[in-house]
Amino acid sequence: MDRSTFDRLFDMSDRTVIVTGGTRGIGLALAQGYVLAGARVVVASRKAEACEQAAAHLRELGGEAIGVPTHLGEVDDLGALVERTVAEFGGVDVVVNNAANALAQPLGQMTADGLTKSFEVNLRGPVFLVQAALPHLRASEHAAVLNMVSVGAFVFAPMLAIYASMKAALMSFTRSMAAELAHDGIRVNALAPGPVDTDMMRKNPQEAIDGMVGATLMRRLASADEMVGPALLLTSDAGSYLTGQVIIVDGGGTPR
Repeated sequence: MDRSTFDRLFDMSDRTVIVTGGTRGIGLALAQGYVLAGARVVVASRKAEACEQAAAHLRELGGEAIGVPTHLGEVDDLGALVERTVAEFGGVDVVVNNAANALAQPLGQMTADGLTKSFEVNLRGPVFLVQAALPHLRASEHAAVLNMVSVGAFVFAPMLAIYASMKAALMSFTRSMAAELAHDGIRVNALAPGPVDTDMMRKNPQEAIDGMVGATLMRRLASADEMVGPALLLTSDAGSYLTGQVIIVDGGGTPR
């Protein structure tokens, strides 16, 4: 390896990245990381104002960015997101499926609507967004998909049946996508964060947060920024021989 090859390992210049749920938390941290790595970034979330604020922030960092209001539960929105991205930046190189619905309902109190809503956002949306972007990913020389799952796909806990099952299903889709799309030069991987200090996390009771922290070897919440390095590894040339994998970033909790 020479210096120029080394310097390009994590370089995302001239690549277009879609980040769903990209206006706050882990999604915004990832969007910032991609912009700083040189990518053109499209942030998508339900609220138009939040999309524009996030895109403006990314442009202040020196990057090219737009926000596209998108409801992951609406299939028509997914095609529109891809079309807007291509119209603005000419293609799609990376799709980051980060948007999620953290609905928690205990067994005995689950509703059909709740299960359907979780399915639409946590599983159907990511799958159909990849499908909508597929022609453009196939045309890219650096195509990658990153599905944000969760340690909930590996561990079990009260109240998490709906969310964890959808994340486990998305992990399964990650492996199937990797197998089906490898011949197109498209890599597909997943990232499974443990407890991260986000708005979503802070909505939990403190005792629940303390329990999650206590289950890690590092005895702390991650910052959202700590997901950027692993995400870049999985979607940049640094991870060129990685596909069908799930990286667990959880402070050393899940393997035990």
